Amino acid sequence: MSLFEELKRRNVIRVAVLYLVSSWVLLQLTDVLSSLLNVPESAGSIVVLLLILGFVPVVIFAWVYEMTPEGVKRQEEIDRSQSITAHTGKRINTLIIVLLVVAIAVVALDRMLPRSAPVATPVMTEASSEPKASTIPAKSIAVLPFADLSPAGDQEYFSDGIAEEILNVLVRIEDLKVASRTTSWGFKGQEALGVPNMAEKMNVRHVLEGSVRKSGDRVRITAQLIDAATDQHLWSETYDRTLTAESLFQVQDDIAKAIVEELGIIMETDVVTARHTADTKNIDAYELYLEASQLFAERRSLLRAIDLFEQAVAADPGFARAWAGLAAIYNVAPGWGIVDRDYSTLAREAATRAIELSPELSLPYAVLALDLIQHNPVDYEQSLTLFDEALARNPKNATAYLWRTTVYLDLGYFDRAEQGAQQCLDIDPAYEICRSFLALSVLFAGDTERALEIHETALRHGFFGNAGPFLRLYIATGEERTALIALAANNAGKGINNATAYEYRAMTDPAFDYLAEKTLIEQAYIRAGEAKPVFGPANNDYLFNYRQYDQLHGSELPYWWFPYPQEFRNSPHRKRLMRLTGMPEYWRKHGFPPQCRPQGADDFECD
Repeated sequence: MSLFEELKRRNVIRVAVLYLVSSWVLLQLTDVLSSLLNVPESAGSIVVLLLILGFVPVVIFAWVYEMTPEGVKRQEEIDRSQSITAHTGKRINTLIIVLLVVAIAVVALDRMLPRSAPVATPVMTEASSEPKASTIPAKSIAVLPFADLSPAGDQEYFSDGIAEEILNVLVRIEDLKVASRTTSWGFKGQEALGVPNMAEKMNVRHVLEGSVRKSGDRVRITAQLIDAATDQHLWSETYDRTLTAESLFQVQDDIAKAIVEELGIIMETDVVTARHTADTKNIDAYELYLEASQLFAERRSLLRAIDLFEQAVAADPGFARAWAGLAAIYNVAPGWGIVDRDYSTLAREAATRAIELSPELSLPYAVLALDLIQHNPVDYEQSLTLFDEALARNPKNATAYLWRTTVYLDLGYFDRAEQGAQQCLDIDPAYEICRSFLALSVLFAGDTERALEIHETALRHGFFGNAGPFLRLYIATGEERTALIALAANNAGKGINNATAYEYRAMTDPAFDYLAEKTLIEQAYIRAGEAKPVFGPANNDYLFNYRQYDQLHGSELPYWWFPYPQEFRNSPHRKRLMRLTGMPEYWRKHGFPPQCRPQGADDFECD
């Protein structure tokens, strides 16, 4: 019998595995208890040392002795035909499985325990997302999507659009707190919760609900204002109108005025007038705009949304809001894999046209600002100026705060990025991409524990974006299984499941040879369903994932601030990309971020 077979027969291998699994469980328990009790930091090291010293004696004991019904005996004293090592081995296998279950439970307990790192500023977490009644402002409201009562039931975009238009009027009233569209629409289809429950979750006192019935050239709009604290109707009205743009705008204004009067708020007339300067009198153009806006807001069927916006401005070339919406969707189209035209130029032209028609619109300034940071070198100064213009026109434009945050993040001004992301969340607490950029700002500033708390809150809310830096953080800290699960979930959201195995290996195996498997890797992206995958070889994220740093040509994320991998941070390509975007020139004029400093007249260094 070979040595290996004898080791198996005597259960030496099983005992060694059992010892290692038991040791790992003990170390995890030590770590958990250390975080709960006042245990010296050296306790963990002492336990590790004792376990290492104990390994060899345990293995030797398993080789020399055997457990029998009469007790422990030396192997030489036992008749081979009377040995029960096979039975003992089964018991050891069972014990190993039990310990593995315990190990999983310990890891789960550790995840549930509060982290010890202090939280510097308030962050909306899952626990804090349930507001208490005492914090609900009296002058606050949520506008729920209106029900579609049209005969064919195919006018949901229209009924939703009417509700959103009313929300857009209310949100500009300074003394009224209005739940964002993202928050309100999150309760669509959940009417069974009841108005009081929905209002409490949205942290508002009042709720506006209604319905729309469109048939032929007639429309009936019903609206009712409810006091969620008492579940009583404060006001309701039904409007029967001829279907024209003017009549729809008038109904929206009448509803908004009735609400603010009921709540005792004085509404300035220019809140309505300013919006109307950007509107249309063409009902066909307006309906096209409403349908396109809904598709764009939900990020679905973007090609159809582009077509609808284009039809709207063709039907009424003076429709400023439609031009602004078209500019915004042109700007984001390449990020969603739509690259059949020069969308950057189209976005600038549409935004410029919107401003010419209605200079008081906020969105087109934000579009122009975002476009400026998508070309190298980046005109950071003009971009930030345009964001200021956008926010001066609409201080509640959450998207403008978000986009400006990305500029501050690129530049390394992490405190300003954090502030901007928090302002976005203050306006729209359900805008999870703002939370993800808040997490990045905190991570890049060096507060890893707090960044993980924020990032994992976004994950619990169903948002997987901006996962790259955290994937690499998990890997660098030894949580490779967590990284694999997160990567698989992230790729599932992108539709590139077939690439997960390759990406994971590229991130975790230092010996991974991209060039040797390049053809197979590219085919994995193509099989995901894209002839020219947006996340494929021409994309910077793809190049970064596969460590092709010399081919990086810009950024979808500021890779230069990623804490990991160190391989990239120590490479010359980090500084090359920073120079490519024009950051050093901006820093020399406006000040270096805390982690960077000039070196002579032409050079710089960053931690």
